[in-house]
Amino acid sequence: MNRWIRLALAGLSFATVAFAATAQGIVREAPRDVKPGIMAVSATPPIITMDGKDDRLSPGARIRDVNNMMVLTGGLANKTVYTVYRRDGSGLVHEVWVLTEAEYSKLGGVNTGNPEGYKRFYEFLELIWAARALLLK
Repeated sequence: MNRWIRLALAGLSFATVAFAATAQGIVREAPRDVKPGIMAVSATPPIITMDGKDDRLSPGARIRDVNNMMVLTGGLANKTVYTVYRRDGSGLVHEVWVLTEAEYSKLGGVNTGNPEGYKRFYEFLELIWAARALLLK
């Protein structure tokens, strides 16, 4: 009987620690050297379309949703999502952060062709990530 009580208390303490960690809120930092894009995942990932052009996800690609949780490519099959993304050394899409439509629309008007455009782009990303952190608290 004591063995079950100890096991239940251990499970309860683990659940309490896990809840306390999530209650702090997930802090998501704005990634650097990323580009905004609309990603359409095919029915057979890793084949994707990025901004209307055929592309591929790299092996081990990391996709994070709006809560900074990892998303499997199968969960995005046949879906189109707004993102910011980063490529690996071979040119494949390796890291993806999913944005809401409102967040993407804020980034959509930014011209990243000049240094001032990049600065504004990263300022918008910082604002988006800070707003998410406040909403999670």
